[in-house]
Amino acid sequence: MTSSTSHPPLGASSNSTIPKAARDWVPLALIPALSLLALPLIGSGSTWVTLTMAGIAMGMIIFIIASGLTLVFGLMDVLNFGHGVFIALGAFVATSVLGAMSDWTTAENIGRNLVALLCAMLLAMLAAGILGLAFERIIIRPVYGQHLKQILITMGGMIVGEELIKVIWGPAQIPLPLPAALRGSVLLGEAAIEKYRLIAVVIGLIVFGVMLWLLNRTKIGLLIRAGVQDREMVESLGYRIRRLFVGVFVAGSALAGLGGVMWGLYQQSVIPQMGAQVNVLIFIVIIIGGLGSTLGCFVGAILVGLMANYTGFLEPKIALFSNIGLMVMVLLWRPQGLFPVTNR
Repeated sequence: MTSSTSHPPLGASSNSTIPKAARDWVPLALIPALSLLALPLIGSGSTWVTLTMAGIAMGMIIFIIASGLTLVFGLMDVLNFGHGVFIALGAFVATSVLGAMSDWTTAENIGRNLVALLCAMLLAMLAAGILGLAFERIIIRPVYGQHLKQILITMGGMIVGEELIKVIWGPAQIPLPLPAALRGSVLLGEAAIEKYRLIAVVIGLIVFGVMLWLLNRTKIGLLIRAGVQDREMVESLGYRIRRLFVGVFVAGSALAGLGGVMWGLYQQSVIPQMGAQVNVLIFIVIIIGGLGSTLGCFVGAILVGLMANYTGFLEPKIALFSNIGLMVMVLLWRPQGLFPVTNR
C-alpha cells in the first residue's frame, strides 16, 4: 500500500517552506540623507567633511556608552537611570591611571601612548563592572519588573555614587588631556580630522561588531535571548539565567566605564556630574533606536552625533534642542523607534 503524499526533494523544501526574515534597511538611509542635507547648508566641502567625521566620532562614543544601557534594557527589561555613575567612575579612574603613567602619555611615541590608554580603559571597565555588580545586587535586584521603582531607586543610586566620587577625587573639575601623540589632526584633502576621533570611530566599530557577534553567533547570546523570551523553559534545561543576566548587567556597566573614558578624553576634562549630563543623550539615542535594539542604538547614536555637530556649526543657539527635535521627527515617523524590539 503506497502513500499518496508526495515529498519534495531534500534540500528544496527549506527554501520553499521557511520564509526568510525581512530586513528593514530604510532607517540606515537616514545617516547619508542627513549628511547630504547638511552639505549645501554648510557650503564648504572641507568643513562638511570635518564636521561629518566629528559627528561620527561623537556618535561612536555615545554608542559605546548607550550600548551598555541598551543591553540591560533590551535583555533584562531594567530601566537603569543610574547608568551615569558608571560613566563618571570610568572617566575618573582614567584620570588616575593616565596621571600615574604621565611618562607614557607625554612621550612622542604612539605605541607608548596607546598602551597607557589601553591600561586606563581596562581598569576603568574593571572598576565600572565591579560597581555594576554591587549596583545590581543591592539596588536593582529587589525591584525587577517594577519600572517606576527602578527609575526612582537607580536615580538615587546615581546621586549617592556621584557623592562618593566627590569624596575620593574631589568636587572640582579635573583635566584629562589626550596623550601627546594622539593630539593634533591629519589632513584629508583640505579637511582636518583629529587623530583621537579616528581612534574613537575604530573602537566604536569594534564594540558594535563584538556585540552583534556575541548576541547572534554564540551560545551565550542564544541563551540570553531565549531566557528573555521564556525564562522557565531555559532554566528547566539546567541553565542559570539569573547568572547570565547579572553578567549582562556587569558587561553593560563596563561598557559605560569605557565610554566614560572616551567621553572624558573627548571633552578633555571630567566632573562628578558628567554621567548625569550624558544621560540625556543616552536616552534620546535609545528611544530613537527602538528601546533595546543594538543596531537601532548604533544608528541613533550616529544620527545624534551628526545632528549635534551640524547644528552646532550652523545655529549654535538651537544645538541643545536639535536632538530632541530629531527624536520627535523619528517618533512621528516610527512611534516605536527605528528598529523596535518585537517583544516590547
